Amino acid sequence: MIFAGKRPNNLGVNNGRLAACPNSPNCVSSQSSDAIHQIAPLTFNTSPEEAIANLKSIIQSLPRTTIITETPDYLYAEFKSALMGFVDDVEFYLDREANIFHVRSASRLGQSDLGINRKRIETIRAGLQAL
Repeated sequence: MIFAGKRPNNLGVNNGRLAACPNSPNCVSSQSSDAIHQIAPLTFNTSPEEAIANLKSIIQSLPRTTIITETPDYLYAEFKSALMGFVDDVEFYLDREANIFHVRSASRLGQSDLGINRKRIETIRAGLQAL
């Protein structure tokens, strides 16, 4: 775990918002307004409780993943890269009114993530839509 880095202290939901992405391109967020970081929120057609259970199941099915925090409206997981042990922090905030999950996926270290954070969210999106 040479490249794990320290767990950020700005994670979680604050006034209905996840932390903003840093200037580096190795982060995506459904609450970001700039094109580099913007990604669509995850949608669902089930009850919020079923949706978060489905989301948790998909996250747990992915390799080298640990769920760190779980509440009825929020999931935070760490994803570790296979080769070097880089850690990405991935958050999901359930907006019950809009039937969406706001998402934020960010690398702890480095500049570029070679699109890994965006690909991960799209993999999770596809998993949710397949249910």
